[in-house]
Amino acid sequence: MTSIEITLLIAAYLIGSISAAIVVCKLMGLPDPRTQGSGNPGATNVLRVGGKKAAAITLFGDMLKGFLPVLVGKLLAVSDLALALIGFAAFIGHLFPVFFAFKGGKGVATMLGVLFGWHWAVGLASALTWLVMAKVFKISSLSALIATLFAPLYIYLIMGNTQPIIISAIIMTLILFVRHRSNIRNLLSGKEGKIGKRS
Repeated sequence: MTSIEITLLIAAYLIGSISAAIVVCKLMGLPDPRTQGSGNPGATNVLRVGGKKAAAITLFGDMLKGFLPVLVGKLLAVSDLALALIGFAAFIGHLFPVFFAFKGGKGVATMLGVLFGWHWAVGLASALTWLVMAKVFKISSLSALIATLFAPLYIYLIMGNTQPIIISAIIMTLILFVRHRSNIRNLLSGKEGKIGKRS
């Protein structure tokens, strides 16, 4: 990798480490999302503790930090491998933020931002999958898991056999499933909360 690619990789992790949920809640005078609801610093939990406006801003912020580093990489014409690693670095930054004792969110919105950065149509297909599933099932975690599960397929169909990016998406999806293990247990037992339901 070139020095520019390595710099972008480090920058992506640092940008990913900025928790939109914590920053938004602090600026809006809301409780720290890590101490409320599910305890997860993400848009779904912010929706529970702060309402739709705070959640929407959080969602946008978390997507942006996945999107921007990849976009810069594309503008600088870095390799597919670098784009794959830059997206992954932003995602890992969200999960393990250096600014917040390495305790972050689950990464759904940040991964979606990365997908939009790789190709707008991949991001759109994933977002529409989430929206359709959310409309049908009213369960955020299930919608996210299904949307990310299909992401590598969307990449293959839209971008072709770009192996580094497909592999990066597969690894992020696997990590997301691990991060959602408690949600999966709740889904299997019928106890998972509905979208917008306050804890």
